[in-house]
Amino acid sequence: MFGFFFCAVLMVNAQDYKTAVGLRGGISQGLTVKYFVSEQHAFEGIICTRWHGTLLTGLYEKHKDFNVVPLKWYYGYGAHAGFWEGFDNHPWFDDDDSHFTLGIDGILGIEYTFYNLPINISLDWKPFFEIVGYSGFEGDSGAISVRYTFK
Repeated sequence: MFGFFFCAVLMVNAQDYKTAVGLRGGISQGLTVKYFVSEQHAFEGIICTRWHGTLLTGLYEKHKDFNVVPLKWYYGYGAHAGFWEGFDNHPWFDDDDSHFTLGIDGILGIEYTFYNLPINISLDWKPFFEIVGYSGFEGDSGAISVRYTFK
């Protein structure tokens, strides 16, 4: 039993990385870059498409280990800015203008980094609140990301 927990701890410690770059897929698709400034603290940048436009998001994240499995969970906050095109014949509004958007974001997720491969996979929920543009809460933003890791 002690051997199992010892191996699990080694696997978790061995899967750390400094930088990861990859693809993000969900309601919004795009690119993601994560950079650790310490063992538990990271910054993540996301550029993605949504609402026929482009959003740029910056996040600060705190990463924690699960005690018995080689996964990490994380949470954080940040902000986004971008542009989007209006929607013709939308059920709630008819708007074909271009818009600037600005808002605040949260993030909650889990991630796994393969022991023998430089690959990281994460699953997250990233709700946000629009301050500029059509203001309001959006809770449907989540994604699966696959990243290439650098030590």
